[in-house]
Amino acid sequence: MSASRVPRPAGKEERQGRWRKAMQFADVCDLIESDAGDGGELGDAYVTLAVHSGIASGDVICIGVLGVYWANGNHDEAVRLLEKADKSAANHLRRLLALKTTAGYTHTPASAADVKTATSSHRALLDVARALA
Repeated sequence: MSASRVPRPAGKEERQGRWRKAMQFADVCDLIESDAGDGGELGDAYVTLAVHSGIASGDVICIGVLGVYWANGNHDEAVRLLEKADKSAANHLRRLLALKTTAGYTHTPASAADVKTATSSHRALLDVARALA
């Protein structure tokens, strides 16, 4: 199997780096949250940032528990790996990833419900990752 088809071994440096990225995305979410919900102008940006925060948090969890993470952009594989570390966290990441295409790649704006889902899911992932960061 090629290196791109297997999880990447990782340790403290990678875990801390992914945590910093998770927090960067989360910090910007906090800055724009008031204009993201209830049909605000920044809903798509908020959801996209929350997705990236969740992805990075998922990596922190995988590194902390399993010593590896999925680093090739295959989000389905990343979710399957995260399931081995924390099934609840994997469910939150799945919810976030379901919002990614609409928020980032279509003409359809993120709804208030999308923002609410993104908020709860990325924060739940941050909470688990924080304990392992």
